[in-house]
Amino acid sequence: MINSYRLVSFLLLLLLPVNRVVADSTSAKQGRLLVDLSLQKEIQHSISNGLSFLAGTQKEDGSWSNYPGVTGLVLTAFLRSDVDTQQKYGLAIDRALGYVMGNVHDNGGIYPEFEPQLRSYNTAVCLMALVEADDPRFAEIIINARDYLLSLQADEDESIARDSSTYGGIGYNRDERSDISNMQFALEALRASEEYKPSSEFGARVEYRGDVVSEVVETTNKELFWEKAIIFLQRCQNYKKYNDYEWAGDDGGFVYYPGVSKAGGTTSYGGMTYAGMKSLIHAGLTPDDERVQAAYGWIRANYTVDHNPELGEQGLFYYYHTMAKALTIYGTDYVIDTAETAHNWREDLASKLIEIQKADGSWVNENGRWWENNPDLVTAYCLMALEEIVAETSARE
Repeated sequence: MINSYRLVSFLLLLLLPVNRVVADSTSAKQGRLLVDLSLQKEIQHSISNGLSFLAGTQKEDGSWSNYPGVTGLVLTAFLRSDVDTQQKYGLAIDRALGYVMGNVHDNGGIYPEFEPQLRSYNTAVCLMALVEADDPRFAEIIINARDYLLSLQADEDESIARDSSTYGGIGYNRDERSDISNMQFALEALRASEEYKPSSEFGARVEYRGDVVSEVVETTNKELFWEKAIIFLQRCQNYKKYNDYEWAGDDGGFVYYPGVSKAGGTTSYGGMTYAGMKSLIHAGLTPDDERVQAAYGWIRANYTVDHNPELGEQGLFYYYHTMAKALTIYGTDYVIDTAETAHNWREDLASKLIEIQKADGSWVNENGRWWENNPDLVTAYCLMALEEIVAETSARE
């Protein structure tokens, strides 16, 4: 159940002055402009309009769309904006933090009471928002949320055999099969929060089976987690050298979970291939690892910002959001396609997002699959993609 004492304590703390920390990029590596100056100004204007739209759709309880996952994404978009913007929307940010804290459970998860599913998504997204807030008041919550995500991994502790198609992965909750989408958010959240370590005050971690305490363990074996995660990721990739299932093809792309693709059969598609490549790197592989290179090879062969390859308009904005993060962590400024044409992906993606932004500052997908008819969710996806471009561009200047 939700920890009401923690929520009350947090709401009292909101009355205290807060000095938000914004990353200092003065020591970042220098280099050429990644995006021309004119487009940079357009990006900043687009972000400003998007945040203004979201400020107007926040609910009275501090949420967006009355949902922690959507709120976490929007909150992260506000927290990744510049310091002046954060100060401008300080009240909205604090109200959203209060809403997130109101969905913290004693098992460490962050999810709505009414939602038996999507606990992994909600926890991972809210965890990233709390990390982005960079406030010591959230340290214990972050540690507990990390451990909750780790407890969701399908492995021997859950009586999942190593040869199972769900082994090593994370699904919607403990009772669901693993999939790349849940996995990519969980891995990103775990990497974003890995500097948080248990203190002597709360160094033990509670293991849960459902809502029942199973045992208390001292620490989480991070190395073992990553090794298991890679096993699951390999089994989602159409790359026969590492995928030990007979269905695997060899184009390097990813499916939704082993043997199943949202594009039909075991067809690799855009959103999951970017998610899979990003996840391999978060799990500890380097960009030059042949599994990562195989995924990048699929991206080169299918590069576009006009649609989600193999799915068209379905999941398009999820695709944009994941594309920006994946290519950033991969570390390339240009995607050279299989026709040897070099694409400045940041300029391509930013220009596309600016082109399709609505007059009120929002984005929305007319194809409503995966909640993309929700402008709060889709606008958050787009803002985070643009902020990814802005952050790296600023770091190089």
